[in-house]
Amino acid sequence: MHVEAGHGILEDMERRRVGILGATGMVGQRFIQLLNNHPWFEIAWLAASERSEGKTYGEACRWKLDTPMPARIAAMTVMPNTPEAQPAGELPIPKIIFAALDADVARELEPKFAAAGCAVVSNSSAFRMVEDVPLVVPEVNADHLALIERQSWRRPSANGLPGGYIVTNPNCSAIGLVLALKPLEERFGIESLFVSTMQAVSGAGYPGVASLDILGNVVPFIKNEEEKMQEEVGKLLGSLADGKVALLDAKVSAHCNRVAVEDGHTECVSIKLRTKASREQVLAAWAEFVPLAGQRLPSAPEQPVEFDAAVDRPQPRLDRMRGHGMAATVGRLRECNLLDWKFVVVSHNTIRGAAGAAVLNAEVLARLGKLEMKSARPDAVLV
Repeated sequence: MHVEAGHGILEDMERRRVGILGATGMVGQRFIQLLNNHPWFEIAWLAASERSEGKTYGEACRWKLDTPMPARIAAMTVMPNTPEAQPAGELPIPKIIFAALDADVARELEPKFAAAGCAVVSNSSAFRMVEDVPLVVPEVNADHLALIERQSWRRPSANGLPGGYIVTNPNCSAIGLVLALKPLEERFGIESLFVSTMQAVSGAGYPGVASLDILGNVVPFIKNEEEKMQEEVGKLLGSLADGKVALLDAKVSAHCNRVAVEDGHTECVSIKLRTKASREQVLAAWAEFVPLAGQRLPSAPEQPVEFDAAVDRPQPRLDRMRGHGMAATVGRLRECNLLDWKFVVVSHNTIRGAAGAAVLNAEVLARLGKLEMKSARPDAVLV
C-alpha cells in the first residue's frame, strides 16, 4: 500500500517521529514500506537484534518486498533494541514504536518501551489476550482502546504526564474474518461459526516454509494458529464494560492450513446467526458497514468489506490489494446445509493482517489524542 501525497487528509495532523522495533524482518520491512511516505508519521529510528546493531539498514536487511528499499532508510543506522542501550548523543527514542517482534522477544522488550513512556503499537501475539491490553481492529472495536488507561505503565509521572502503553492488532487470519463478521454480529448476532483457512507462505516470515514442504502441497498445521483465531475472535467481537472485555458468546471452530500462495489469506466460513437473515439482509450489512467514514484516516479503506458477486471470487491473486491491501473481500455467499450461511473471505495477510493493521491502529490513537503523551481530552471519542 502506498499513501499518496496531496489527498487533503492531514491538514490538521502534524507529522510525528516513529520507530520500528524488529525493523529487518518481513513485517518490519512492510512497516517501512507503508510508513515511508505516510502523511502523519516519519521514520526516525530503527532497531533490530544484536547481529544487525550498528550496521546501516541497507547492510543489515535482506529486502524482500516488491518496491525498492528507500534510500534514506538504507542509510540509517540500526540501533540497539532496548531503551537503556541507546548510544549517547543520539536523538531520543521516538514516543511511538511500531513493534514487529517474535512473541518470545516481544514479551521481554515491549514492556521496556512502554515503561520508558512509549506508545507500543504491536503486531506480536505476546500480549493480545492480556486483560488490560487492547486487541483492536478499528472498524470492529475501536472502543477497546480505552483499556490502555488501565495499564500500569500509563500512570502519570512526577510531571503529571501519562506514561506509555501497549496496543496490539490480531493474528493475520483473524483480521479479515472479523471484518466480515462484525456487521453480521451487530445486526443478527452470531451463535456459532466454522472457518477453514488457506494461508499464504508470507505469513510464516522469511525464510518461512521450505520449498520442498510447500510446493505442490498443503500443510494442515500452523503452530498455535487455530487457538489464536478462536480466542482472538471472541475478544475482538466482545463488548467492553467496566474496564473489561466480555468475550463474544459464540462457538468458534477453526482449521488452519498453509498453502503455496505468496500473499493473501483465503478463509471459507460457515455461520449460524442468532436472528435469521435473508441473503439481501446479509449483503446490506456488508455494504453499509463503514464505521470509520468521516475520520479521514490515511490507511482506512473507504469500504472495509467488499462483496464480489462473481462465482469464482474472491481469489488472493486478484483481490488481496483491494482498498490498497486494507479491505477484506467476501464472495460466494450461499445457504449452508448445516448452519445458516457460508461465504469466502480474502485479505492481505502482511498489509491488513500485520503492518497495515498496526499503522491504522496508530492513526486512530492519533485521532483520539493518545499519542501526545499528555492528558487526553475527556471527550475524545471515535465516532
